Amino acid sequence: MENAACETRHLVVDPRQPDVTLIEEAGAILRGGGLVAFPTETVYGLGANALDARAVAGIFEAKGRPADNPLIVHIDCLRTLSRYVNEVPPVVSRLASRFWPGPLTLVLQGGQAFPPAVTGGLDTVAVRVPAHPVALALIRTAGVPVAAPSANVSGRPSPTTAGHVLDDLSGKIALVLDGGPSGLGVESTVLDVSGDCPVILRPGGTIRRDLEELIGPVEVDPAINGDATTGGAPRSPGMKYTHYAPRASLILFEGHDQRRVAARVLVEAKRFAAVGRKVGIFTYGETSSFYDGMVEYSVIVAGKRSDPGTVASLLYESLRRFDRLGVDVILAEGMPFDGLGMAVMNRLRRASGGHVVTIEC
Repeated sequence: MENAACETRHLVVDPRQPDVTLIEEAGAILRGGGLVAFPTETVYGLGANALDARAVAGIFEAKGRPADNPLIVHIDCLRTLSRYVNEVPPVVSRLASRFWPGPLTLVLQGGQAFPPAVTGGLDTVAVRVPAHPVALALIRTAGVPVAAPSANVSGRPSPTTAGHVLDDLSGKIALVLDGGPSGLGVESTVLDVSGDCPVILRPGGTIRRDLEELIGPVEVDPAINGDATTGGAPRSPGMKYTHYAPRASLILFEGHDQRRVAARVLVEAKRFAAVGRKVGIFTYGETSSFYDGMVEYSVIVAGKRSDPGTVASLLYESLRRFDRLGVDVILAEGMPFDGLGMAVMNRLRRASGGHVVTIEC
């Protein structure tokens, strides 16, 4: 592939006023079949021309991504959608009027305009309009829909800075547009509107409660709670494989009583340390005092459970920081499976590969 073994350029772009020259250079790379990493309001994406089968194949090669894992197509506005699908149902228009641009991906019937690699061979396509000024400027300048998963090696924690992208993909892609840290820190919500009832396939930046206020009942796919190795063709990114995982093994501890969860984490930390394992602990402000003075552990406080927005913004950086610290095992406390906490817990469960310990009250 032309993207392999290349020198990756790193260009800083002011998100408040994107440099037209830099955006035009990036757009030309996309039109020419190359790969460009760019910031969105969720995480950094790895973009290719969604209409170019060879360019899309470059995404899978650069990331080491499984071939049956569908991609999300990024467009610049709702009006553009009608070029690529046969019908735009009324529910899509209602959702788009409220949540686009923004962290909501819609799965709808159609997608024949795109190569099978984009849709994962399904009869549906996932589409969103990102809210980041650099992302929108890039899509409009390129003049093509942009297929873009997260700009990281497949299975690793998603990138929320250009530095994370370079850590994973330097030398594999043509260009990184650096627009500073992503704001939200977790991916978009993926909502399947191709059937009779809308179904959340991946929780993310748009929460279930806000969706239901607009369109009524919304179901949640059981795979969100299940094992990362669930069989069958995934209908959305993040459904089938272990995702978001640091290099160390991650064990997730869940339970309603936060203090009991923290106490169990401390017991397990001592057990691992006793056999020579270097331990990382992922905790929150409400229970971080359990580990005061425990200098033998690498403790990261990722905000407070009561503020899931902050936790989401720190999640992937925290997991990558554990990598830099060289821990062997990460013991992570859970948080309430509600609102944006649903997205955080989904990512932690996927990162654990199904290694979840439930602490009963």
